[in-house]
Amino acid sequence: MSVEQRATVAPTVAAGGGDYGQAVRHVATIAKRELSGYFTSPVAYVFIVIFLLLCGFFTFMVGKFFQRGEASLTAFFIWHPWLYLFLVPAVGMRLWSEERRLGTMELLLTMPITAWQAIVGKFVASWLFLGIGLVLTFPLVLTVAYLGSPDLGVIFCGYVGSLLLAGAYLAVSCMTSALTRNQVVSFILSVVICLFLILAGWPPVTDMLVQWAKPWLVDAVASFSVMPHFESFQRGVIDSRDLLYFVLVMTFCLFTTGVIIRSHRAG
Repeated sequence: MSVEQRATVAPTVAAGGGDYGQAVRHVATIAKRELSGYFTSPVAYVFIVIFLLLCGFFTFMVGKFFQRGEASLTAFFIWHPWLYLFLVPAVGMRLWSEERRLGTMELLLTMPITAWQAIVGKFVASWLFLGIGLVLTFPLVLTVAYLGSPDLGVIFCGYVGSLLLAGAYLAVSCMTSALTRNQVVSFILSVVICLFLILAGWPPVTDMLVQWAKPWLVDAVASFSVMPHFESFQRGVIDSRDLLYFVLVMTFCLFTTGVIIRSHRAG
């Protein structure tokens, strides 16, 4: 948010008590202002266009959608962990780095809101922005429905898994953004951590670990991987363990973000 947006948010969040309803209104106010901030610059539209173009390229060209001869969006969802690896950190790198660079973090945290309300509000806004980009891929659903008789339940599960995957990557980016005022450094850290979450359960990696690590350590490293959990959604299965995994990743990263931000305020 810009300084002008801070001034607009301040009167809105100043009124009222400290009850749960007021906290929700604070989060909603921050999320609304943050989301509108995306669309006041051409960056948001450029991001969405690039995302849609890359989705189309990987689905039809790399994923060979027509050559597969099946009425499904497997060729679409299979590339999302790799697409999000760079696109989501590009969205999340500015969340707190920009606040620190402009010196507006102190202004935000002096408002009558708690740190977690600011964190959740900014996270929700960015997640909604990513969700808008994902929803705009609906022509792919219409295409596969026109060409065949797809299982819409499986496609729906794929979209749910994709949104949760984007949320997990975004929470990581939120955490790294709070660590530094340099957006490039935040971006690189996010990519590295998200890449670890992809490769942790990759067979070549686990096979390498087996050669020198104990089985329990290999299993522990593999359990951090997002791939098995995301693949369940691609198969049309919504398992509580997969939901719990993504919720825990987001919760842990946002909690860590809060710890980092409070340390900045204390300093």
